[in-house]
Amino acid sequence: MNPSAIALLLISEGQRSFEAKQKFKQLTRHKQADALINDLAGYPHAYVLACLMDRQIKAEKAWMIPWLISEKLGGFEFQRLLALTMKEVKSLMTYPEPLHRFPKEMSLNFHLEIQHIEDQYNGRADNIWLNRPSSAKVVYRFLQLRGAGPKIATMAANILVRDFKVHFADCYFIDISVDVQIRRVFTRLGLTKLGESNESIIYQARSLHPEFPGLLDSPCWEIGRNWCKPYNPACDKCYMNQVCPSANQTKDAPSLT
Repeated sequence: MNPSAIALLLISEGQRSFEAKQKFKQLTRHKQADALINDLAGYPHAYVLACLMDRQIKAEKAWMIPWLISEKLGGFEFQRLLALTMKEVKSLMTYPEPLHRFPKEMSLNFHLEIQHIEDQYNGRADNIWLNRPSSAKVVYRFLQLRGAGPKIATMAANILVRDFKVHFADCYFIDISVDVQIRRVFTRLGLTKLGESNESIIYQARSLHPEFPGLLDSPCWEIGRNWCKPYNPACDKCYMNQVCPSANQTKDAPSLT
């Protein structure tokens, strides 16, 4: 089947998620930690800081960090965080055990981002996305944060519009956020070839759905996480089974990363 036809099924699944009513977003599987991230009205900075932590560790662990710090501090109010010194942030991130694989780097990102929110957004992180900005503007604003490259910036914008139902003027510049799951699913579905660069995968997603390339992100990530495993994929349980050129041929194949 041609890539465009395969992509239509993924786009349909992504559109269903995009149009669904907002519901509580489970990011950590910990109710209180998730409640903090979901509270965009009260603690928008928790969401922004969690996005910055989501690098080179399991996503669930990264998204726990704001709540773990709030437990140590006795709260996560912005002014409380603004008063912290760099030394205090590093201590919170490091002791009694590191909250991240790179506690020194993440402490600096955390501390500088609080200052950035104060200086650029009047202490309100949600000014990054309020009042229906263009998707390019939102992604650009996230790219200004220390430690946020294109992958984190587009992921942050995508979650806002898809899961938290924040309204942007458009979705043209919300790209797919390439990780091992996305790469594996794109390769096995025949949308890209083995070994292609992240940029190639991003541009293929743009060509398949120019109005909102990132719409392909969630269905591909969920397929990779749930069924399209590196080894012994559960092809019979995947809804792309009938159109996937690799279905039932990958049980003994090497991992695609």
